Amino acid sequence: MHTKLIAIIPAAGIGARAREPGLSGGGAAPKQYRLLKGEPMLRWAVRAMLADERIAQVRVAVAADDAWVESALAGLPRTVWRPCGGPSRAETVLAALRDAALDRDDWVLVHDAARPGLPAQALKRLIDCCLRLQAGGLLAQPVADTVKLADRADVSGGHAPDDGNVDQHEAPARVDRSVPRQGLWLAQTPQMFPAGGLQDALQLAGASSAALTDEASAMELAGHSPCLVPGSARNFKVTWPEDFGLMEKWL
Repeated sequence: MHTKLIAIIPAAGIGARAREPGLSGGGAAPKQYRLLKGEPMLRWAVRAMLADERIAQVRVAVAADDAWVESALAGLPRTVWRPCGGPSRAETVLAALRDAALDRDDWVLVHDAARPGLPAQALKRLIDCCLRLQAGGLLAQPVADTVKLADRADVSGGHAPDDGNVDQHEAPARVDRSVPRQGLWLAQTPQMFPAGGLQDALQLAGASSAALTDEASAMELAGHSPCLVPGSARNFKVTWPEDFGLMEKWL
């Protein structure tokens, strides 16, 4: 039986931590449209998914008022964009699944627009593993650094400003304890699951839940144990302003 693979890239967010002026006209463009080597980051991410010919189509889910996607994706094969994005990642993915009207046994690979450095070999590893085992999975990397748990939540993530100037009057978070890194993995994307199972899991968990930071989270809540497939250092998520320069060195 033919196995159909569809990629979904949720791209309805604004990327407030890494925004720049709009690509054209007034306003500000979300970070997925910032240029990397002359092309929007989203275009690089879509092209990374198109590298495996087993993916029949890449569906990009954007906000209803998105003014950049049409020009950003112009001319790419096997690619469509749909203005079905929601206020959260999970809601956007769920809306994209409903919009695609896939068979339950079709496979869906959800990939971050902010991971344009995905190597073709890592994508192949994920697809090969999931199809061979007939089980969902995600790219991930074992944690290499020593992990510290802070004594309080830090909204900024402890990230220093680009200019290195830190508010001297703000007390830094302190270490509550060290967390053993054995068995810890850093999740990446794509994350690959049967379309029906993923849609059920998102609906069951409540797509707006803050706990659903990725698709694997929804599958875990539904009782599944996704496979961890080795990813790549190149496949890091562009989050902070200086990440753009680092990513350009990989592309």
